[in-house]
Amino acid sequence: MTDSTQRPLAVVTGASSGIGYELAKQFALHDFDLLIAAEDDGIEQAAQGLRRDGRTQVEAVRTDLATFDGVEALWRAIGETGRAVDAVAINAGRGAGGAFAHDTDLRDELNIIDVNVTSTVHLAKRVLPAMVRRGRGRVLFTSSIASTMPGSYQAVYNASKSFVQSFAQAVRDELKDTGVTVTALMPGPTDTNFFARADMEDTKVGAGPKDDPAQVAEQGFEALMRGDDHVVAGSFKNKVQAVAGKALPDTTKAGMHRKMAEPGSAS
Repeated sequence: MTDSTQRPLAVVTGASSGIGYELAKQFALHDFDLLIAAEDDGIEQAAQGLRRDGRTQVEAVRTDLATFDGVEALWRAIGETGRAVDAVAINAGRGAGGAFAHDTDLRDELNIIDVNVTSTVHLAKRVLPAMVRRGRGRVLFTSSIASTMPGSYQAVYNASKSFVQSFAQAVRDELKDTGVTVTALMPGPTDTNFFARADMEDTKVGAGPKDDPAQVAEQGFEALMRGDDHVVAGSFKNKVQAVAGKALPDTTKAGMHRKMAEPGSAS
């Protein structure tokens, strides 16, 4: 990727499929060049799909963002473009279902924290200073409607998204009047491979209706471009849930989440 183009550059993580890939498509449709990253080899196929318009320059980086070295490898790749980052969608994330005390694996849950929390802070710390120096830039953090409630049978995932939501709002406030905006994207259940990877296909939420990731990404992109502080994307049900999340006590919300996420609840 060279700096010969006048098109802005967007970086998207977790872009091999799902919401991340659809976010990358939104940037491409709106005349951004792309640097996309993910840990799996699907990132190369995603890049090929994004190049089909013949206009968008796309660089794919396969790297494990659950590791310090993986985030640093992405940061080096960004630097090697020789271009400023105009927008970044810090989207990579994963979850795992099951009872914390006896169903889930510690290393798996620590990996969730590494991907959802640690890499989010790490990449933001690398990207934001240059944006502030330039006096412009846009940052999209993929949070979740899950950030609004304790996640029975998804305890670590929901807690990680609560961190992302709080972090995004705090950094946004710090950056007001700098020309850099921060937006939190809050999807509900979305039709991606999340529930299969999280071993949650036998849960009520895993087996239930889900939103179109293309719609979620479009709403997230539009909110980012407007400079909104957050957007509850997807169905009207998600918006109702977000409002309820502000009004109901945590004990009630934890019980509601149990009904959705308890293993076997789909039957």
